[in-house]
Amino acid sequence: MGTLRCRNESAIEGAQAVSLTEWQRWGTSSPVPAMVNQVIDDLRVLTRDADTRMCFGGLGGKPQGNFRIQEDIRHREVYQSLTESEEKLQFFAARQIACRLLGSRGYLCQKCWIAMEDCMCSMLVPCIPCMKIRFWVYMHPKDFLRQNNTGKLLWQLFGVQAASLCLFGIHEHEEIMWDAFRAAGRRLVWFLYPNQNTSPKSVKDIFFNSSLTDPEGEKMDQKKLNFVLIDGTWSNSAAMYRRLKERWAATWGEKDPPCISLSSTGASVMHKLRPQPGWDRTCTAAAAGGLLSELHHHPVLQSHGLDKHAENVENALDVLLKSLTARRLRMGRSINRKERHNNCI
Repeated sequence: MGTLRCRNESAIEGAQAVSLTEWQRWGTSSPVPAMVNQVIDDLRVLTRDADTRMCFGGLGGKPQGNFRIQEDIRHREVYQSLTESEEKLQFFAARQIACRLLGSRGYLCQKCWIAMEDCMCSMLVPCIPCMKIRFWVYMHPKDFLRQNNTGKLLWQLFGVQAASLCLFGIHEHEEIMWDAFRAAGRRLVWFLYPNQNTSPKSVKDIFFNSSLTDPEGEKMDQKKLNFVLIDGTWSNSAAMYRRLKERWAATWGEKDPPCISLSSTGASVMHKLRPQPGWDRTCTAAAAGGLLSELHHHPVLQSHGLDKHAENVENALDVLLKSLTARRLRMGRSINRKERHNNCI
């Protein structure tokens, strides 16, 4: 058997805790999650006790070799020792993120999350965000630092204050998001999600009660519309939505959070490249672009150039697709997505 080669071994060596500077370079303005650094500390102790070295590779920068075996044993022990479901979720999220951070050090570009030799940052042009809108990219930990993730494009284009990353199960991130919701008020928070329990509203319904021209007048006009984009696989997004729903009920006493669906969502350009997204779903960035396009038609927002912002998102998706395609070709991988035959028995 050949010698196991670890990704970015020199960057992993020592497994230093994540500094505030390093953390925020990945696309967030939040403090470093305490549990993420705790997991890294535990991994460092594990390598010492098991007389092994950290090794990461493959999709998501997963542990490899003997380190993988030892880490799997240890994390299962920790998980089973936790009694509360919330503790289990927070540990799961922190472990996913810690391993992805360590496995990506010195390998991925911290801005575009693509391998450094294929970095696409020079091809993206940031734009001035609309001061009336704030996106919250509510991301599953398994999508964090994925090269084909599209939610990252939003803060690359509009900045981390206009498009904020919120990681599912990370306490610090979720508290920042809900604090912002409480400050804005429930009428200025919307979830882009096709709620199956009630009839989802359209973008036009956002202004049915004239949130932006509320009787409170000028004070309301100074606030932002908050839009939550659930960024994860379709199966993971169901659990993410349930968590949002529970928190909404606890915060405002309403059973269902306000969900909207876009009137039309064409296939994302990312459909041209496998393995995701599914043919019947659109990607996060494409959904944001569609939302911006529909918001542009409201009289209150027509002067903010949201149609241009939607176009910028589409262009960014083209850049991402081009970069990922070139990378796959360079590595000798297929770029053709296979047809799904869901109607076959």
